[in-house]
Amino acid sequence: MKRFLFSMLAIPSFVFAEDALSSGDTAWMLVATAFVMLMTPAGLALFYGGLTRSKNVLNTIGMSLGAYAIGTLVWVLVGYSIAFGEGDIIGSGKLLLSGITSETLSGTIPELLFVAFQGTFAAIAVAIASGSMIERVKFSTYILFAALWIIVVYAPITHWAWGGGETLNFGEMDFAGGTVVHLNAGVAGLVVALILGRRRDYGKVAIKPFSPVLVALGAALLWFGWFGFNAGSELAADGVAASAFLVTNVAAALGVIGWIIAEWFVYKKATIVGGASGAVAGLVAITPASGSAGVEGAIIIGLVGGILGFFAVAKLKNMFKVDDSLDAFWIHGLVGIWGSIATAIFIAPYAMPEAYDMASQLVSQFQAIGLTIVYSAIATAAVYFLASMLTGGGRVDYDSENRGLDETVHGEKALNL
Repeated sequence: MKRFLFSMLAIPSFVFAEDALSSGDTAWMLVATAFVMLMTPAGLALFYGGLTRSKNVLNTIGMSLGAYAIGTLVWVLVGYSIAFGEGDIIGSGKLLLSGITSETLSGTIPELLFVAFQGTFAAIAVAIASGSMIERVKFSTYILFAALWIIVVYAPITHWAWGGGETLNFGEMDFAGGTVVHLNAGVAGLVVALILGRRRDYGKVAIKPFSPVLVALGAALLWFGWFGFNAGSELAADGVAASAFLVTNVAAALGVIGWIIAEWFVYKKATIVGGASGAVAGLVAITPASGSAGVEGAIIIGLVGGILGFFAVAKLKNMFKVDDSLDAFWIHGLVGIWGSIATAIFIAPYAMPEAYDMASQLVSQFQAIGLTIVYSAIATAAVYFLASMLTGGGRVDYDSENRGLDETVHGEKALNL
């Protein structure tokens, strides 16, 4: 990501040595990349797998695993070139990582490490979107969709925000992916859910999570990985990374508290699934502001994120009657919008740039939000229709949906009792 270093923030001069390798920065980024890798095939897979029904657990987990595998391949082939190659609207020149060697630097770290770090973001973005379409989309359609979506949707938006596409940047503040990852993925998931239609038994039977235990474990792994997600986005082992680490933890904790308070107020119960979902909502909310917000801001951002996430899932989702299976839009998309707006409001005094104009920055944030929503929605629909056409239709047949995709697609069961 672009470093979010303001002029009033005292940073050691070595951070700006763009032509010198820093072993400390490199060591931290190796660890941060491993943290973020853990989020997709482990954290998100368990979180989503626990939320779905028993007959679709493995299929849901497989979508996260598949997203990471296909996302990694597509990223090194073409995605990185589009996102971080030379160009204003679309990057180019780095297909198959052309011109990048073990000696090539990106700031103070090897560019190959930067490639790997950014690739984990691409993979988790499309994996997040899978949460809106589980239990009814063909596995083959999703895998092809994931590959195309990273190329057509994720990489261009990344280029505009972080890769040099300044024409469409608007001066947005997005330290670690509030719009690039979360809003983008949430909108994509919602669009595909609308195209697919509701599950056949949606609203007719109780759809309960397979395992709240897996949900809690998955959320804990996501929380852990998010330290790499946010603090790693500084691309250096410095004070900004330390601050991002701390506020990420604070906001996640307040997300839990906010969700549980709201849940208790409405239902007089504090569920583990709710608490785990609140942690994710708090993490989503702080992501774009993690490089600039202080602890006070993180408390408010996380608390509101948790409360907003609960009411979106408990009330708004039912009002709109969209079968967003695992609430990807409501927790990542809607809360991501809140986080982007909050980024312009809650800037720590030590990170406040000179002559900062909050009103002007809010306009920039809304412009970036609007562009992300419009482009992601239109391009996602096009990508899904193409993937569906190439795989003979994107929705599974009645028998497969009824029996469950674990058995009909994978020939396995989550529990062999």
